[in-house]
Amino acid sequence: MVSKLPTQIEIRGARVHNLKNIDVDIPLHQFVAISGLSGSGKSSLAMGILYEEGSRRYLEALSTYTRRRIKLGAQADVTSVKHIPSSLALKQRPAVPSERATVGTMSELFNVIRLIFSRLGAPVCPNGHRLQPSLEIAQAMARDGFQMGQLTCPTCGVQFGAFSAEDFAFNADGACPECQGTGKVRELDESKLIGDDHLTLEEGAVASWHLPGRNFMPSVAAQAGVRIDVPYRDLTAKEKDFVLNGPQKKYKMDFVSGTGRVFHDFNALYENAHAAVLESAKSSKSERAQKRIAEFFHFSTCPVCHGTRLKPELLVQRAGGLNIAEVSELTLGELSDWQQRVLASLPANMSKVAGSLFKEFEDDLRPLLELGLDYLTISRNGNSLSTGELQRIQLARTLRTQTTGVLYVLDEPSIGLHPDNVSGLLKIMRALVDQGNSLVVVDHNVDIIQAADWILEVGPGSGAEGGQLIAQGTPADVAANPASKIGPYLNGSAQLMARRPASLKTADQLSFEVADYFNLKDLKTSLPVNRMSAVTGFSGAGKTSLILDSLVPAIRRQIKGEPLPAQVKALTSPIKEVVSVDASPVGKTQRSTVSTYTSIMDNLRRLYASQPLAKEKHFTSSYFSYNNKQGACPNCGGAGVVTLDIQFLPDMQQVCPVCHGERYNQAVQVVKWHGYSIVDLLKLDINQALAVFPTVPKIQRELQLLKEVGLSYLHLGESTPSLSGGEAQRLKLVKHLNHNQATTLFVFDEPTIGLHPLDVKTLVNVMQQLLNRGATIITITHDLNLIVNADEILDLGPRGGASGGQIVAQGTPHALIQAPRGLTSRYLADYWQRFEA
Repeated sequence: MVSKLPTQIEIRGARVHNLKNIDVDIPLHQFVAISGLSGSGKSSLAMGILYEEGSRRYLEALSTYTRRRIKLGAQADVTSVKHIPSSLALKQRPAVPSERATVGTMSELFNVIRLIFSRLGAPVCPNGHRLQPSLEIAQAMARDGFQMGQLTCPTCGVQFGAFSAEDFAFNADGACPECQGTGKVRELDESKLIGDDHLTLEEGAVASWHLPGRNFMPSVAAQAGVRIDVPYRDLTAKEKDFVLNGPQKKYKMDFVSGTGRVFHDFNALYENAHAAVLESAKSSKSERAQKRIAEFFHFSTCPVCHGTRLKPELLVQRAGGLNIAEVSELTLGELSDWQQRVLASLPANMSKVAGSLFKEFEDDLRPLLELGLDYLTISRNGNSLSTGELQRIQLARTLRTQTTGVLYVLDEPSIGLHPDNVSGLLKIMRALVDQGNSLVVVDHNVDIIQAADWILEVGPGSGAEGGQLIAQGTPADVAANPASKIGPYLNGSAQLMARRPASLKTADQLSFEVADYFNLKDLKTSLPVNRMSAVTGFSGAGKTSLILDSLVPAIRRQIKGEPLPAQVKALTSPIKEVVSVDASPVGKTQRSTVSTYTSIMDNLRRLYASQPLAKEKHFTSSYFSYNNKQGACPNCGGAGVVTLDIQFLPDMQQVCPVCHGERYNQAVQVVKWHGYSIVDLLKLDINQALAVFPTVPKIQRELQLLKEVGLSYLHLGESTPSLSGGEAQRLKLVKHLNHNQATTLFVFDEPTIGLHPLDVKTLVNVMQQLLNRGATIITITHDLNLIVNADEILDLGPRGGASGGQIVAQGTPHALIQAPRGLTSRYLADYWQRFEA
């Protein structure tokens, strides 16, 4: 008798983070969407239970040797999880690739291209005769042993070693010897050495002498006979040459240290302005120091490989009429044409080997095209890609593996996706399920939720007010459920407008012109001051190039009185300050919390240091910081967790057994304010804390601002790196809500990451507060809920890459809904009709 296979994952007693001991069944082999407000518990269910338990149980089945080399997740706080498959996750924030990563290497397309060049290419012998592609060449390159790759030129008879696939790898044997395969060389920027030539050497004219350990160089220069009390610009040519290029030599002098100690007959080694940078670059280890040093350098294209990253001799070999560097400059959308040219150049007896290679090539390429990445070039640096682009490359690689029986957990896969790309994403998701896998997606995109087989909605609110299952079922079931928060967006009854758009007629204009930058060509436009503008367009259309890479640096340079960036030909702007608000994590370690990022922690420390018991014990404010030795738990050093190194087993992280995760030592917790220790206060969420601090205006005002930006569910001691992209952006805004912003430009890059449509309304209200204070707002976004609330839309396109870079449409949302022009306004009009019809 065949036993019945399970049809659902059974979760009982889920208590991760704010989940309130919930029981939930998740269908297997279906597309399941999890919805809910920010902080409602969606990620706790998806990532904290499904992914963590699925991956942990799989890893536990591996050998101890293997597990020691893989990070093993902690066991989730749940009573039981049954029938969970091995799981893989695509997280909201993929790691930023290194400078060596390209679209080709990350997608593994370049690996296949290297094989194509070694097997199907046309090599050149040492005497310059080109060999046409042949089965003999392909066989020689595939043969094992000493003679691998040995070819004989049919014209001159010379034997030579042809290039293998490994030879074409710029991260291995094929790397250019000058730039080591990066395509760029670092050069000292002479213009950065002298910071201000109006200053004297004594006043700090030489910028490179501000680097650590070089602050006494003016005194050494004086000992060598250079005047240090005269403006640098008035020094003689000989004196300037000594400052810039003087010999490294020791001078005897009296040296006064920073503490006032005098060293007589001190042998001081002179380092000129150039050497100060170069020697610092060699000796400095800290990331902060290296960042300062990097300001003195600029990167230029490698003069040997001209940016191809490869040894120049590799470029003689061709496939389909192109060398490998020329193929790397093709977009993903152009690769199919190149494939046809390669196939047309091959003799008939190579069809089998070519078919095998190009099948793998097509398997890698197809999902990338379906996900709307056709505008990316193979050579595009991985660290220049957006979060959404990185996620889609990961997703394409995942699909290519053609696994079965795996649970895929995707966190916000729609990040950075134009509405036109959503259909491609849904096709990929369906393919994962059709291969026999289970798919759980945390997302806020209404079209993605609508397309799911099953919806789980967590809520009803955020933080302590969330953590419950408020609706579940098919999209039709949830749309009809009055308790559902996403239901009105599924059934068309939601109100899209969160603000009344302002008139553009009375607004001043911020005008600029970008001449030639990537795919932007002679683009002139204006955006209204003290209004909200949405810059929209297909992925790769040029939004980042126009705003973040051109307009923002141009305004900042204009403010400083510096020349505009080369591509910006004109700028008329009343802006005096630019605040760029992106979705990058707040803080780098778990030591960064909501209270430390704001001024709340500093005010709390001063408050507790002023208490009578603290004064009696001589506890200064430093005692009330878990980042200082005086206040930190001696066992975990204020981290709240300890890492156990268990012999022959993976390292295990657990809550500190001494402070129980509270970070502080016991002596500090004895000091109370209104009956609360500092640990007690850090456990409160913003709403709870508001009731505690009515008599402490500085803390109360900060808490009120956190509530106004929709973060009232966060705890004061909550780790900030764990916040979603949208939460991080709103937290960054808190410090700007107290001031007049009449000449400030706020630039938001994808501000709705991780935000439910109702959270988008909260964000719009926050933006309105900034506008009320006189600010100007530009937001780069694909979110239709945000776009419809803008005063002005600037839509770039019509597509991405070479097919983008043009202004497709500009005007108010209402005007573009009435007369759609381009992809974005057509989707906006369709979306509007769903709710206003």
